[in-house]
Amino acid sequence: MRAVTTPRRGRVHLLAAALALALLTSVILLLGRPGPAPECRALGVASWAADHGMTAAFAQYGDDGSRTDDWSGGDGTHSVRLPDGRTLWLFSDTFLGLVHGPPNPAGQPHAWRDAGVPGGAAWVRNAALVMSASGQLERTLIAGTATSPAPLFPDLSAHPRHWRWPVAAVVEPRTPSAREDVVRVLLWDRMEGPAPFIYGVPTGTEVATLSLPDLRVESIERISDQGGVADWSRRVLYGTAVVRDGGWTYVFGGDDGRAGTPARPSSHVYLARAPVGRLGDASAWRYWDGARWQRDPAAGQTPGAQVLGDGGRRGTGSAFTLVRKGGTWVLFTMDAGEAHGSGLSAVTTYWACSPQGPWHGPGRGFVAPLPPDSVPSGSVAAYNPQAHPEFTSGHADAELLLSYDVNWLSTEPSVAEANVNRNVTLYRPRFVRLRLKPY
Repeated sequence: MRAVTTPRRGRVHLLAAALALALLTSVILLLGRPGPAPECRALGVASWAADHGMTAAFAQYGDDGSRTDDWSGGDGTHSVRLPDGRTLWLFSDTFLGLVHGPPNPAGQPHAWRDAGVPGGAAWVRNAALVMSASGQLERTLIAGTATSPAPLFPDLSAHPRHWRWPVAAVVEPRTPSAREDVVRVLLWDRMEGPAPFIYGVPTGTEVATLSLPDLRVESIERISDQGGVADWSRRVLYGTAVVRDGGWTYVFGGDDGRAGTPARPSSHVYLARAPVGRLGDASAWRYWDGARWQRDPAAGQTPGAQVLGDGGRRGTGSAFTLVRKGGTWVLFTMDAGEAHGSGLSAVTTYWACSPQGPWHGPGRGFVAPLPPDSVPSGSVAAYNPQAHPEFTSGHADAELLLSYDVNWLSTEPSVAEANVNRNVTLYRPRFVRLRLKPY
C-alpha cells in the first residue's frame, strides 16, 4: 500500500501555521500572567519639609468671616478624593465662631475666635469641608441652620452626650456590581465618661453613606458594637485608616490602651476587611484573629489578634495612618511608646509586606513643627498624623502629603477650648511633605 505524503510546500505551510499558533499562545499566556509583585522593603522618612501653602489654605478659610456658620478650626483631618476631582475633608470637633484680631482680648499677638455664634453653639462634634478640583476650599458641610448649627453626622444623644467622629473614608460602588459610586465614611461613636476618658468612652463603629455628587447623608449603619466589652481601654474602634488592595477594603482599628492605664503607654492595632462595594454591610466584614479571617467581631479582639502593639514601646497612639508604597505598607503614628513624652511631638513609622504584618519598627520619623507662637513651651502638642496620598503623584519616590493636628495640653477640655479660642493658629491642621527611602 502506498503511503500518503504531504507535498513539500504543504509541509512548509503547516510548519508556519504551527509556529504562528505557538507564538500566539505564548503571547496570550504572557499577557494573561500577572507581572512580578512590587518589591517590599523597609521604608522610613528620609526627609521632610513644611507645606506652608496647604497650611495657609486652611488658615485663610478659617479666618474668613463672611459667614458665621463656617469652619474656623477642627481636628481629625481625614480626606478622600471624589470622582469629579473635588476633595472631601472630614473633621471631628469643629469650631464655627467668627475670627478677630490680633491682638486678642488677653493682649496676646494672636487672632482669636468668638466663644459662640449668634443664637447657637460655638462648635459641633463633626463637619466637613469641600475643596474644588483646583484646590480651593469652597464650603462647610454641617446640619441645622446658621444660627443653630448641628453636626453633619447627628449626635446619638444629648444626655448623656453621645456623639460621632468621622474618620477614614473611601469612594466605592454602591454595591459590588453597581455603576454608581457613593462615599463611605467610617464613624467612631463615643460617650462622655470620667477621667482618663475625658475625650469619650468608645462605644462602636458605624459606616455612613453619602450620595454623589451632592454629598447628602443617606444612611448610617452599625458595624461593630463595643458596649459588651467591660474594659473600656480594650474596646476597638475601626476606621483609623483604610486602604484598598485588590477586591478588598482593609480597615485598621485601635483600642484606647494609652487612656486605660500607665502600664500600657501605647495602643494596639487591629484589622478587618470588607469586599469593595460592601463596606456599609456589617455582614460582609471579616476580622483578623491572628491566623485567619472570622465573621465574629469578637474574634478580632482576642489575645493575639492585634497586628501591631505590645502595650509598651511598640504600638501606636490613638490615631495613625497608612499608605502603600510599591509592595510596602507604611504606618505613621505619634511615637506613643517613646520615653519622656516625646510621643507628643515625634512621628514614627512602621512597615510591613502585608496588612496582617509582621510589622517592623518603630523606625525613621520626624518631629512635627508646632506653630512658631505656640507658647509657653510644653503647653502645645502635635497629634493625629494623617496621610493624603490623593495629593501625591504616582511616582514611586514622590513626596507624600501628611497632616497633623495641634492642640493645647490640658486634662480639662474646657481649658483647652479656652486656649484654642484665644489663639486660632492652634486646633487647625498643619501639613508636611515627606520623602520615604529604604533603610
